[in-house]
Amino acid sequence: ARSQRREGRGSVRVGRRAALLSGSGCRGTMLSELGFIRTIGEDEDVQVEPETDSEDEEEEGPIVLGRKQKALQKNRSADFNPDFVFTEKEGMYDGSWAMADVLSQLKKKRAATTLDEKIEKVRKKRKTEDKEAKSGKSEKEKEAKEGSEPEEEEDLERKDVEASEDEESETDYSSADENILTKADTLKIKERKKKKKKGQEAGGFFEDASQYDENLSFQDMNLSRPLLKAITAMGFKQPTPIQKACIPVGLLGKDICACAATGTGKTAAFALPVLERLIYKPRQAPVTRVLVLVPTRELGIQVHSVTKQLAQFCSITTCLAVGGLDVKSQEAALRAAPDILIATPGRLIDHLHNCPSFHLSSIEVLILDEADRMLDEYFEEQMKEIIRMCSHHRQTMLFSATMTDEVKDLASVSLKNPVRIFVNSNTDVAPFLRQEFIRIRPNREGDREAIVAALLMRTFTDHVMLFTQTKKQAHRMHILLGLMGLQVGELHGNLSQTQRLEALRRFKDEQIDILVATDVAARGLDIEGVKTVINFTMPNTIKHYVHRVGRTARAGRAGRSVSLVGEEERKMLKEIVKAAKAPVKARILPQDVILKFRDKIEKMEKDVYAVLQLEAEEKEMQKSEAQINTAQRLLEKGKEAPNPEPERSWFQTKEERKKEKIAKALQEFDLALRGKKKRKKFMKEAKKKGEMTAEERSQFEILKAQMFAERLAKRNRRAKRARAMPEEEPVRAPAKKQKQVKKSVFDEELTNTSKKALKQYRAGPSFEERKKLGLPHQRRGGNFKSKSRYKRRK
Repeated sequence: ARSQRREGRGSVRVGRRAALLSGSGCRGTMLSELGFIRTIGEDEDVQVEPETDSEDEEEEGPIVLGRKQKALQKNRSADFNPDFVFTEKEGMYDGSWAMADVLSQLKKKRAATTLDEKIEKVRKKRKTEDKEAKSGKSEKEKEAKEGSEPEEEEDLERKDVEASEDEESETDYSSADENILTKADTLKIKERKKKKKKGQEAGGFFEDASQYDENLSFQDMNLSRPLLKAITAMGFKQPTPIQKACIPVGLLGKDICACAATGTGKTAAFALPVLERLIYKPRQAPVTRVLVLVPTRELGIQVHSVTKQLAQFCSITTCLAVGGLDVKSQEAALRAAPDILIATPGRLIDHLHNCPSFHLSSIEVLILDEADRMLDEYFEEQMKEIIRMCSHHRQTMLFSATMTDEVKDLASVSLKNPVRIFVNSNTDVAPFLRQEFIRIRPNREGDREAIVAALLMRTFTDHVMLFTQTKKQAHRMHILLGLMGLQVGELHGNLSQTQRLEALRRFKDEQIDILVATDVAARGLDIEGVKTVINFTMPNTIKHYVHRVGRTARAGRAGRSVSLVGEEERKMLKEIVKAAKAPVKARILPQDVILKFRDKIEKMEKDVYAVLQLEAEEKEMQKSEAQINTAQRLLEKGKEAPNPEPERSWFQTKEERKKEKIAKALQEFDLALRGKKKRKKFMKEAKKKGEMTAEERSQFEILKAQMFAERLAKRNRRAKRARAMPEEEPVRAPAKKQKQVKKSVFDEELTNTSKKALKQYRAGPSFEERKKLGLPHQRRGGNFKSKSRYKRRK
């Protein structure tokens, strides 16, 4: 029975084996009936289904892989990206969110029509008038030639069609004019006189660290991984000279006074050491440890965006407190005690006096960007107030392209053993800047507008910044260039914060080709791709010139500056030529080109006046609308508001502020005039004339710059007043031991106030002392008795 069972089992096994080997068709049907998935053979090919279910990919056909490839695919980690390459890619970080965040704080108030819309309106009106005038002329010509042959009439019609096509294509110039306008400018190299070398002493500074290790990289600076990651994301490859010199010193917590050319990365030079130190600070309670002060709102926004980008992989918080933005949202951010605060002096003082929970007693690092501007007379009172409220035990860092190296000027910031880091000289311009100058002859001052228009229409058509001395001139240049058909924007103090930021955004996004600005845009602003800077007049000082031309040729790129120089400005030109390392060139424009543009500007005066009138009308309309709205609000709520907001306080009274403004403003009647009679005469003449000529406008610009320079020179000549500073006294060297002079007996007795001396004085002189002094000195039984008394007894 057992043997039969074994034989039966064997036959079943054989049957199974035969079934398996009999082909896949039979096996497949059997497994499918049972609901199982069959085992894949070693030599079989496998069909891999595509990952996506899209029909297009299915049509392409299955991917056939061998067994080994499939095993490799199984072993590969799911987290590993097959496209990963072990190299640092350029940072794809977009900093536009910072600007969007700032713009969201602004109130969405927009003017009824922008200046560009008004200019376009006036241009269209002028074109239609010109067309009507031309059509009137053509009709007269037709009437005069009515008796002519039909062939001649056809020719006239053809000419009229061609003329209308030319008008549509907007060619304002005839062929003769085009020949004049296409004349090339001539360039001459200005000869440079050898300058005398002056030995610069770093007197008063504790240490000079201007020498640095040129092979230093970001990895060698012992920076944390989040910061190195942010540096890579932003596309920084190698540190700049100022960064190589400043970051190691800043990490040690020393006070710094640093100077480097424009566009060399000073913001990162002070932000990186500060962020590195903040990463390791305790975080039990939020505390504001770093204060960065900047002179302008736009620069504050830029520094804030750069700091935020560098801290994108850290938990460090930043806050922006500049004028023109929403006060309430800033107060809310300050209550949260951000790690880093970036502010302008005015708005910071406003928050200090009106936000009770905010104070500067915990500030550990104070940074002044554009420090020479922050320490000048215009910020003097505000800086005193801020430094008074800051913690005395702090690290102070000063940065500028035109940093003063005189210790007496830095005394107000109370630096402690500052380290001097001057990578460049005070008056050094960017290394790849090409400087050009156009000379204005004494009797041709009125040509400035024509020359600038010629440069912008013929030579420098895009990515141009035009600097003027006054806000009025900047506005006029915007209107003039706009009427000529150029894409222009303006940036100065008379605009609202929304308009200022909008102009800056449009220029960065290449929506406009030319940005007309005053010195408010001269410091710190990093606008990528600025090719040319044009100075309508020379600025107040060489420092101002360095900052203006520093808007181009940034971060190792090339750039060009063109400055118009009159006879009264030639002294500054000589100093610039002396300081220049590269050859300086003189540009000469053909005279007929200048005359052509001058005629064109004279014809446009009516259009300029029309645009200004439209603006004045709109202003009046807005004013009346605002009055109506306030009246309606009062009627709805009643005369007394339910909860009137308390008035914001300031560290100066209104009278003090008014006096300070008058003292520091460059008034029109003060221009190079002394005495009441001259002043009255000037004011009367100005009222009579109403509109100034081109010569008077340019003279006004130059005189304003001269007056600033005069005041600066006068201020520098004035003796510096003594300041009470909360500074630790320097450790004095041990004084040499002097030989003590022996005092006389009289001096000794007079000055000795010990108990023993007093007791002795009351008892009278001793026997030895009397003997010394030659007084009677006999001793009887321990008591002294005079001679006379002794004789009487005897």
